[in-house]
Amino acid sequence: MAKRDYYEVLGVNRDADEEAIKKAFRKLAMKHHPDRNHGNPEAENLFKEAKEAYDVLSDAQKRAAYDRFGHAGVDPSAGAGFGGRGFENFADAFGDIFSDIFGGGRTRSSVHRGADLRYNLEITLEQAARGTETKIRIPTAETCATCGGSGAKAGTKPQTCPTCDGHGQVRMQQGFFSIQQTCPRCHGSGKYVADPCATCGGAGRVKAHKTLSVRIPPGVDEGDRIRLAGEGEPGARGGPAGDLYVQIHVRPHPVFTREHDDLHCEMPVSFVTAALGGEIEIPTLDGSAKIKIPAETQSGKVFRLRGRGVKGVRSSSPGDLFCHVMIETPVNLTTRQKELLREFEAITQEDSERHNPRAKSWMDRVREFFTP
Repeated sequence: MAKRDYYEVLGVNRDADEEAIKKAFRKLAMKHHPDRNHGNPEAENLFKEAKEAYDVLSDAQKRAAYDRFGHAGVDPSAGAGFGGRGFENFADAFGDIFSDIFGGGRTRSSVHRGADLRYNLEITLEQAARGTETKIRIPTAETCATCGGSGAKAGTKPQTCPTCDGHGQVRMQQGFFSIQQTCPRCHGSGKYVADPCATCGGAGRVKAHKTLSVRIPPGVDEGDRIRLAGEGEPGARGGPAGDLYVQIHVRPHPVFTREHDDLHCEMPVSFVTAALGGEIEIPTLDGSAKIKIPAETQSGKVFRLRGRGVKGVRSSSPGDLFCHVMIETPVNLTTRQKELLREFEAITQEDSERHNPRAKSWMDRVREFFTP
């Protein structure tokens, strides 16, 4: 029977890149692997066919020859054996699948980058707006002073792992597969500690704390993150450390609330000032400011002070400050004050349409609502 086109076997286009070819093969290998299809010769043949196609198309030189001359341009045995480039390509693509089926896997390196860490930092609104510099204390790991980082008890030293002979990897044989995986005894280091250090328990590192200086740029907001490269968890077996991300949390302010680059505040105004007009002083992040209250100002009116907000980290200009008027009702009135207010109310009701137009309009709408 004539061989099928390798691109057709894998189900990819002729211009497919290496990653697409690898992905297609892994999918077919998972489906037709003999260990998942016991007693099914058709599945075994499909698996071998997919592997042969992958061995050719994953090799740039073989693929070029195949594209030009077809099956005649490649050595039929190039994809069947485990030698040279063919096995490397196959192992790269099949390592994860082998792990799924047999519980093993292939580890490329025993050196691992440390994990990234997060630190929650609470600051005030003023610090967020102006920027600041602070110090934080975080947990870390440092080289054990007792064993010098070897993990071995004083007077001893790590020994060559007898399981992998110091290579850090062992070879597993599963049927006609031969796959390397991380040594289960030394975990890829090639060494093991027979008599561990009492201080660090053989880890070579001990828990500690370190103090870092963090510069908070002006304009940061709730949820922003500051990255400190290399200040995260130390890497295993000499690997690079991860990063530390400082998560910003802005403490609630007693006066202002922030909305992007704008600030908002509630401004209590006495009903006398609201009725007759006047001038009041309000706080801002840069000191105090005065606002003129026009006569007959109503509750809910908003005054805008341009440029008195916050200049965000990515903004070209600062936001604004919005002052929301709240007409304050007086409390704890004296007898005389109550008498004056009643007198004022009586005079006002003589021409309520003139003095209370909003109330008059509202009452008219209420009557219309209840009148059939």
